[in-house]
Amino acid sequence: MTTLTVTTLPAASVPADWMVIGVAQSTDGPVPVRGTGTYEAFGDGPARLLTAFGATGAPGEVLRLPAPAGVEAGLVLAVGLGPAADGTGEDGGGYDVEALRRAAGAAARTLAGADRIALALPAGSSEAVAAVALGTLLGAYDFTAYRTGPVTPPVREATILVEHSLRAPAEAAVRRARTLAQELNRARDLVNTPANDLYPESFATAVAAAGREHGAAVQVLDEDALAEGGYGGILGVGQGSVRPPRLVRIAHTHPEATTTLAFVGKGITYDSGGISLKPVGANEIMKRDMSGAAAVLSAVLAVARLGLAVNVTAWLALAENMPSGSALRPGDVLRMYGGRTVEVLNTDAEGRLVLADALVRAGEERPDALVDVATLTAATRFGLGDHVFAVMGDADTFRDEVLTAAREAGEQAWPMPLPPELRPSLDSRVADLANYGARMGGGLVAGLFLREFVPPGVPWAHLDIAGPAFNEGPPHGYTPGGGTGCAVRTLVRLAERAAAPAPVLAPGTEEQP
Repeated sequence: MTTLTVTTLPAASVPADWMVIGVAQSTDGPVPVRGTGTYEAFGDGPARLLTAFGATGAPGEVLRLPAPAGVEAGLVLAVGLGPAADGTGEDGGGYDVEALRRAAGAAARTLAGADRIALALPAGSSEAVAAVALGTLLGAYDFTAYRTGPVTPPVREATILVEHSLRAPAEAAVRRARTLAQELNRARDLVNTPANDLYPESFATAVAAAGREHGAAVQVLDEDALAEGGYGGILGVGQGSVRPPRLVRIAHTHPEATTTLAFVGKGITYDSGGISLKPVGANEIMKRDMSGAAAVLSAVLAVARLGLAVNVTAWLALAENMPSGSALRPGDVLRMYGGRTVEVLNTDAEGRLVLADALVRAGEERPDALVDVATLTAATRFGLGDHVFAVMGDADTFRDEVLTAAREAGEQAWPMPLPPELRPSLDSRVADLANYGARMGGGLVAGLFLREFVPPGVPWAHLDIAGPAFNEGPPHGYTPGGGTGCAVRTLVRLAERAAAPAPVLAPGTEEQP
């Protein structure tokens, strides 16, 4: 990973190959943004060059320029920040932290292979420094594990320019960003790993190794333990594969914690749809159907490494959904963990089955709040696109806490309802309920199904990350192609808000009929 530091040296004196500056988009053309010390170093030289080279300052735009005489860095990378809220952006104001995160990510990706870069973006607060730091580390990511030819390494060293008064908080922000980026990139690596190498058993082995490394307790239930415990949902989904399922628990505990959170992640390491086979064109990225499990794992590890005074447990429901002579059939009835029965009408609605078992088991420990994360439905992706995930919950109070955490973390999330009118579509003629109901509002129906397995009185939220979990397009900002690590930042921020000595999570209330 890129080595990241801060410096209070004048911009002209920072030893680097590249100096990264921001460019504002305005009605008068591109305007260089005054980052830390950049005006003293560059004057108005870049402004003339930007116009001459046709720059606009649009978000993500990058332009390579020669550095003025007297500047240690020989080259300048001008990165577009877009229009500023104040209309100009010339003084560095008017930009939210997400714009800085994306600009830093674009710079790190563009300058891959560089030895040393310096970032003179407008980082005038510890929050802005944190955004630049995280954007740089996430933007430098590239998944190269399966490439046999030459690969371009990430930027070796990046330095963020800050004012003297910000030195201490900036260094703390960089330390947090480094930990968060390492764990988020762990989730990306897991999502990008092909299913022939990442299957329930190997995934569980990776969790156990990470737990040992970072002091988190790990328990793995194999197929025999699942059968003994009555985990019918996980076993049913996994019975068609030669790779047996697993349920993995990983926990961080803190002696000063006053709040306990439980995270549940869908971990379908490959989803063919089972007997309800997916059509051609829908199978190729289904290795990513374990993104929820990767997110909850990385979140717990980040919380443990940050030493947050909150107890957090993650449950990874791992299975491979395959068609075979032993596979689950439409019409089969499963006895779930806890005793309820479910008629399986669609074997491609398998994620909710493994989540249901894990939700009941997680709820037995009576956490103060429960969050599940899953690439659950195409319906949600159709509705919200590829950049926004849905948040549903049994109480608006806790759902709004999760949305606040997402906003503070820089992830795009949107509240979605659980309409009671859709619940009857899950009624079964032969079992307690069916796993598939109304097609219109399918993402909401899936949320209603999951709610059936949440213990009464436990605040709960469901995150459907089907759209933003895997980027099928080109990289943008700090987002790579492939696995994105979606929801990790939101979960970590939720844990930070819940941490002692001042938890800010609001108490949950049961939804009224």
